[in-house]
Amino acid sequence: MPARLNGFLIIPAMLTTILIVGSDAALSAALAQDGIKRTDLQRHELSIAGREVVQVRVDIAPGVLAPKHSHPGEEIVYVLEGSLEYEIEGQQPITLKPGEVLFIPAGAIHSAKNVGTGNAAELATYIVEKGKPLVVPAN
Repeated sequence: MPARLNGFLIIPAMLTTILIVGSDAALSAALAQDGIKRTDLQRHELSIAGREVVQVRVDIAPGVLAPKHSHPGEEIVYVLEGSLEYEIEGQQPITLKPGEVLFIPAGAIHSAKNVGTGNAAELATYIVEKGKPLVVPAN
């Protein structure tokens, strides 16, 4: 019988972690080639069935554009450093500086660009559907 930790089977939890980390690692590697670095901070199931919260630090090099994409849930942005210009489909672009925040609705196609001369970083908190890809590239 598989081992249990706090009532959870260890083997399935390890396999889930490997799958999540593997897909996030591939995404992080692809983004890093474009001057974007994602650092996964935490991921937890919520008390709302089928939802989880994910927190990620995103660093963007000067002049780099994070291409248009969406998420299977809401994104709450807190700018940590630099100047980031966000474009959300159907809205005027907005530039945020450290300490400023932005709410991005579920499924909204958006992009972010570092419009400053140094590194820019955000703390992105996602409330998303569990089991779906965190980032969905836009066509």
